Amino acid sequence: MLFLNIKKLKLVLNDKQLVNISFCIKNSTALIGESGSGKSLTLKALLNLLPSSIKMEKDIESNFDLNYDSIGFIPQNPFTSLSSMTKISKQFFCSDKKKEEVLKILNLDKSILNKFPSQLSGGQIQRVVIAIAISRNIKLLLLDEPTTALDEENKKNIINIVNDLKKHLNILTLFVTHDIDSIKNLCEEIIILKNGEIIETGLTKEILSSPKQDYTKKLINSTFKNKTFRN
Repeated sequence: MLFLNIKKLKLVLNDKQLVNISFCIKNSTALIGESGSGKSLTLKALLNLLPSSIKMEKDIESNFDLNYDSIGFIPQNPFTSLSSMTKISKQFFCSDKKKEEVLKILNLDKSILNKFPSQLSGGQIQRVVIAIAISRNIKLLLLDEPTTALDEENKKNIINIVNDLKKHLNILTLFVTHDIDSIKNLCEEIIILKNGEIIETGLTKEILSSPKQDYTKKLINSTFKNKTFRN
């Protein structure tokens, strides 16, 4: 079974602590918090994409080689992550056989490889970005609020796709979001982040039904204010 144990991740900018956390990913985990809580900084740290002005102390243990090829990344805005002047085929970095294989997993016809992004629908672009993310032999999939700008139908589609990928590829997932509703049927564990620190963590169903911290209660109540449940 795969695991990623972040024993220490500390990020500092001009003597101000931005993030100081430790947690372990053993399956599908959600990192939840309001804007500015340190969610995206955590992803950038794992991807080694932090600006040089931020000092990082990192101690990570895993039972797989944590490098560029083992991490897939799905950005918040798929439309800006593709080159508008380049055909889809040229935006993959793998063999033609692998391209067709991952497109099939995402229910996309291989004919789109010869198209430009402007010729695809929004849903197709989202799935192409996911296909690119899994086109290497990844062990960890990072998702940076991929459902934030989507309507309910497309949000459900993305959640279903990610659930299928988890089963098909046997990978770890870290889903960063402030939308608890989007991960209630997707992630097995939740980590609540506030001001760069973890204030609560546990199984998704347990936290949704019996949150311990007032901040967690506030997040959950704001999400499910007009809904009957959380399960």
